[in-house]
Amino acid sequence: MFDGILFDLDGTLWDAVPEIARSWNAVLRRRGVDRPPITPEELTPCMGLLLPDIGERLMPGLPREEMLDILDACCAEEVAWLSVHGAALFPGEEETLAALAAQVPLFVVSNCQDGYIQAFFRGTGLERYFAGFESAGHTGLTKAENISLVAKGYGLKRPVYVGDTALDQSSARWAGVPFLHAAYGYGTVEGAPAAERFEDIPAVLAEMSLQSGEDSV
Repeated sequence: MFDGILFDLDGTLWDAVPEIARSWNAVLRRRGVDRPPITPEELTPCMGLLLPDIGERLMPGLPREEMLDILDACCAEEVAWLSVHGAALFPGEEETLAALAAQVPLFVVSNCQDGYIQAFFRGTGLERYFAGFESAGHTGLTKAENISLVAKGYGLKRPVYVGDTALDQSSARWAGVPFLHAAYGYGTVEGAPAAERFEDIPAVLAEMSLQSGEDSV
């Protein structure tokens, strides 16, 4: 039933929080920002937010212009690091992506900065499984708008969005796209089909497709 699968990135396709915290702390030290080092626990709730919102949480005392300039440096640092070193994937991820990509085209749609999805591809070698991608940093649009943009741009009639947060769920709903909760990720979601492991995604999608077919009879 689904003719395309759109994935969120952080918490859905990898866990890059420790690497991001490491690279951001390197920038904060160089810039002399007066705050304790960012911890993975502090950064995790920020994942999926737009960058200015993350900056407001992590550097609330800085003038906005200075905060945005530091964020730009942090993003450049993390992209350079992740492009070379990658980050932790989920068990069985590549095998699952290979199986899914053999059936339908796969895409990444994220609220990240431009260049971050490309770093994911370079750092993991998984680019060959994806037909396209889009980010808020590239288009300046919301995640919901980018889901619609990718669906329309690739002629998808019945895509599904896989993500791990309530924002992912509401964005898919706004775009009129079914949602699968990556329950192994960072966020809590209510009232959605859930995959407890990455390897469970194909089975849950099959169940969703079957249920949708029954509902349409």
